[in-house]
Amino acid sequence: MNKLTRWIALDGAVNVRDLGGLPTTDGRTTRFGQVLRSDNLQDLTDADVRKLVGEINLRDVIDLRSNNEVALEGPGPLTRVPEVGIHHLTLFAEGGLHTDVEADTGVPAPAGRRIDADRVLPWQGRHEEGTRESRVIGFYQGYLRDRPDAVVAALRVLSQGDGAALVHCAAGKDRTGVVCALALSVAGVTREAIVADYAQTGDRMERILTRLRSTTTYRDDLDTRPADSHMPRREHMEHFLGLLDERYDGPVGWLERNGWTSGDSGALRARLLG
Repeated sequence: MNKLTRWIALDGAVNVRDLGGLPTTDGRTTRFGQVLRSDNLQDLTDADVRKLVGEINLRDVIDLRSNNEVALEGPGPLTRVPEVGIHHLTLFAEGGLHTDVEADTGVPAPAGRRIDADRVLPWQGRHEEGTRESRVIGFYQGYLRDRPDAVVAALRVLSQGDGAALVHCAAGKDRTGVVCALALSVAGVTREAIVADYAQTGDRMERILTRLRSTTTYRDDLDTRPADSHMPRREHMEHFLGLLDERYDGPVGWLERNGWTSGDSGALRARLLG
């Protein structure tokens, strides 16, 4: 896996990379220029937009942020580009302000900020590190439980259309990580490569946190805990995918229980593998 060629340098976003170049279980690799993943796109410059739309041929953006995040941060400059379709597909059962930060600890913010975290923690661990892991995985499972429609819709956008598609949330770590892991699983990417891609966001975490701290939407949540608590850990994705293996015969099994078809899988594989 070539980390250097997968990163996309932009002035207004720091966690942007291509899902090309990843190995599959049958010896192939995913195609470049088809699916990208990113952090928040609010700060894209005119040059960034030209690069994404003109050079990379971006045509679809999947915005996984909550309705409140979009209202507070704004829809972003790509919404003003007619060639780009914006697909807002929140992964939260709306009830307050939600951000990527939640998944790091599962601790609710002050009253009025967002819904009680107990509603989105379906699985709990029993020791200290297990509790932290269980909270992260609990949030990931919550995305699937509360918004299977949005998850399936996001993957269908990734499987269709001309040009490149980009999926993002705030940090580009948790919500984006889950959707990308499912997409790569459908394409037959090796489990090791899926987990490594998830963990790769850690290479940019300091820069991500600096960006998010520049806005009041995320600053208070971030400042209540140490930077290390926000790092994506390989074991979190390994355990999450392992649970899908145990309970649904894998990520594709879960998708098929929620309306995904063999035709959908074929289209997404064709998009990512050619």
